[in-house]
Amino acid sequence: MPNYPPQNLIVATTGASGSVFLRHLLLAVERDVRVQNVNFIASDSALRVMAEELDLRGRANLVRQILGPEKRSQKSPRMSAAAGRPSKIKEQSNADIGANVASGSYPADAMIVIPCSVGTLARIANGVASHLIERAADVCLKEKRPLVLCVRETPLNKIHIRNMYRAADAGATIFPLIPAFYFRPTSLDEMAREFAYRVLAHLGLAQPQAFRWKG
Repeated sequence: MPNYPPQNLIVATTGASGSVFLRHLLLAVERDVRVQNVNFIASDSALRVMAEELDLRGRANLVRQILGPEKRSQKSPRMSAAAGRPSKIKEQSNADIGANVASGSYPADAMIVIPCSVGTLARIANGVASHLIERAADVCLKEKRPLVLCVRETPLNKIHIRNMYRAADAGATIFPLIPAFYFRPTSLDEMAREFAYRVLAHLGLAQPQAFRWKG
């Protein structure tokens, strides 16, 4: 069985809007000392979306560009004291179908797709693994490892709904990219950060700074 809480994560991003949610998830796992390794995969469509939404310039130093200038030096027993380079986040090419995460023998503990486009959802739900993101997701399903799909689309047609059911029936968690408002966020970053914390808590990586409803 995978480690719990997970130490070796796969994080993928696709061509759906919502790159700020990806940014805050990567910032959180970079700080979290429980996470030892992150294999990061971006589709070509994701690169196009991130260029628009995060003001990325080309593919060089992609992870550094995504993390942006935010200071990563928050103090916590569960947070890394090293706020510098994102050494634990290793970029993978979506075209590299022979990468480590394409094999069930590679000890990945869990995978998150954020945001997950409905096209990626469709390929995962129907076993079409022509690129590394879908293949890595397929491996998680066949090895019965946690797979979280942060689907982002509206309105949903019947094809989308059927594919969500198929993916969930195969073992994935459908975690729609719907932010919370009851903690009264004052910025888009605050809203995205809290959503990222909810995703990580679902995998056993609760974050100390997360809002908790007390009634």
